[in-house]
Amino acid sequence: MSFEMWAEKYRPKHLSDMVNQKEIVERLKSFAKARNVPHCIFAGPPGTGKTTAALCLARDLYGDNYREHIMELNASDERGIDVVRETIKTFARSRSIGEIPFKIMILDEADNMTTDAQQALRRTMEKYTESCRFIMCANYSGKIIEPIQSRCAPFRFSFLPKEEHDKYVCQIATKEGVILLPDGLEAIFEVCGGDMRRAMNTLQSAASMNKPVDAKLVYAVTGRANPMEIQKMLVAAFNGDFLEARKQMRDMLQKHGVAGSDIVRQIHAELFKTKEIPETLKIKLVDFVAEIDFRLMEGADEEVQLSALLAKIVQAGFESKH
Repeated sequence: MSFEMWAEKYRPKHLSDMVNQKEIVERLKSFAKARNVPHCIFAGPPGTGKTTAALCLARDLYGDNYREHIMELNASDERGIDVVRETIKTFARSRSIGEIPFKIMILDEADNMTTDAQQALRRTMEKYTESCRFIMCANYSGKIIEPIQSRCAPFRFSFLPKEEHDKYVCQIATKEGVILLPDGLEAIFEVCGGDMRRAMNTLQSAASMNKPVDAKLVYAVTGRANPMEIQKMLVAAFNGDFLEARKQMRDMLQKHGVAGSDIVRQIHAELFKTKEIPETLKIKLVDFVAEIDFRLMEGADEEVQLSALLAKIVQAGFESKH
């Protein structure tokens, strides 16, 4: 089964089916009950249920034939001023047939719309409020111009907490007959951090190997290094064994195909968990990790920069013992 089919199969159908985001769900339920919806901005990280909440609200408003009363546009693909003037305006100005007098326009990734398109959209929202309500989903609400923000009710979505994340992933695994081991579940949360869309994708990728899903398999299919290997590399470097630390780093890059930028981010996360490194040194090392990350983003060589980072850790370890 493709990821899109999985997503559709396990996507909540009604607002009452949604997990986490309880305050947001209660507010949206009140809109559905009153049969009235303002213009909205759903802002928050990816995979937290913004588009799902919009579709659930539409289903609760219009019933199972909700697709006849809504239009979805992904603004990252269709984001120019012509789309606002033609596609969106045409949809917005025609009235809905039924009990509810307005339709809903869902603009996904609205923060990727050009400024000109947003300026044109502002007037459209104002002019056709009676016949169309807009729901804009955005990762960064600050990229949406102030005049639009002031016309909308804001909703702030957050990543799913571990408890809710684990419960939902386990439900999916049980229904699909996937053997999900406890360390595999921990690894999925470690990799995805509460992004449910990414968690479902990771679980499906691991399940396609037809093996019990454990931590090793999860890290393999996501192209991430095992946190224990990162810890081992950091400890080796701090204890002065530069060649061993570099060998482990090269294994991650060459044998396992882990991206250098991913290794840097994992080093940043694991640095705080490494008990062997004193707090005062962690502060200095984090500053250097940030510099290495910037160099990699600018196109510097991965192996050279990661070796420099390990050398800095070796030097820090030497200074702390003398």
